[in-house]
Amino acid sequence: MHKSVMLNETISALNIKDDGIYVDATLGYAGHSSEILKRLKRGRLFAFDQDEEARNYSFEKLAKINSQFKILPYNFVNMKKALQKEKIDLIDGILFDLGVSSPQIDNKERGFSFMQDAPLDMRMNKNNEKSAFEVINSYSEKKLLEIFFNYGEERKSKIIAEKIIQKRSQKEIRTTLELVEIIRNSVGEKYFNLYHPERKIFQAIRIEVNDELNVIKQVLPDAISLLKKGGRIVILTFHSLEDRIVKQIFKKYSDVPEIVKGLPEIPEEYKPLIKLVNKKPILPSIDEINKNSRSKSAKLRIVERI
Repeated sequence: MHKSVMLNETISALNIKDDGIYVDATLGYAGHSSEILKRLKRGRLFAFDQDEEARNYSFEKLAKINSQFKILPYNFVNMKKALQKEKIDLIDGILFDLGVSSPQIDNKERGFSFMQDAPLDMRMNKNNEKSAFEVINSYSEKKLLEIFFNYGEERKSKIIAEKIIQKRSQKEIRTTLELVEIIRNSVGEKYFNLYHPERKIFQAIRIEVNDELNVIKQVLPDAISLLKKGGRIVILTFHSLEDRIVKQIFKKYSDVPEIVKGLPEIPEEYKPLIKLVNKKPILPSIDEINKNSRSKSAKLRIVERI
């Protein structure tokens, strides 16, 4: 079962009040949500997940703790609208865990894993039209190259994209292990075993299929606007692209613009909305990395509404 990364650190960072209103933007299998809910007496938890399997599992798990929660079946990009429908305008804290949950990776039918054979899928929301199959079999060579290079940061992206186009002209590429084999043949055995380009390519395709980076860019300004004074956003990222976006947005909203720096009185509309609770990201302990290798790339950032 899924192990929540830096569980104690994230829950502690939220500064939970027993009568507060909290959002778990990435419910998954309720690791973080369970710990939030245990701390709420009169408060409420709203949790988002577009994955039906995760929602069903988590509902049963959370219902055993108490009834102070509601699970909303949306991508967290729709957070603000969904909360307004629930008559919620301001909240005390939001948690984002941007990692893919272990059950999604381990359920081979979902097509996230490069280690098990399955149909090319990778959709977090099974109702989405675009899957990994469409990306691999219909995107142009230029588009594939851009995705692999920008989202996977893979330096042999060009040759891999070329090989995919060549192979699919003979027949459709349908499964995960077919794709892994194409990647292996593109880069050669030595490079493949040394640098594991399949990890980066699969990550890149998953990001594209689920529009993950654009979703982060859209939701963070909304999340900041939802916070009460003293409310916090706690966010776990798992690769450099996500972390860079989070860092840039937090910087923008915690900085005073150059135009008014040095003025004796900063006009209200230029005052920062948040402060950085930790200037540098918090990293998992060596002990946690040894127990859960998936935590290795995690970075935790915390901001507070001022």
